[in-house]
Amino acid sequence: QARLVESGGGLVQSGGSLRLSCTASGIISRANVMGWYRQAPGNERELVASISTGASTNYAESVKGRFAISRDNAKNTVYLQMNSLKPEDTAVYYCNYKTVLHDHWGQGTQVTVSP
Repeated sequence: QARLVESGGGLVQSGGSLRLSCTASGIISRANVMGWYRQAPGNERELVASISTGASTNYAESVKGRFAISRDNAKNTVYLQMNSLKPEDTAVYYCNYKTVLHDHWGQGTQVTVSP
């Protein structure tokens, strides 16, 4: 059974940093894209960043230059280093694992940035 386990969320002051991690288990696919999405209250879920097995990355304009996504294929783990955090980054962050056939989601981790 596919499972994504996220960690690293929390409360941080504006300008601070956090690192999110997500480990996938029960999924075997040599070609996939892992990524992070976020959803703030009243807003739709949006892509933050994604990375393919070949390390191609994609970022939302609002986080470029502040966030960095990386992955360890041997560990089936994706990381999101978030620097220079702003109050508008406050949201529930969801890990995502996409293959040609499937789309898996984690349970979400709360990130709160205080002014």
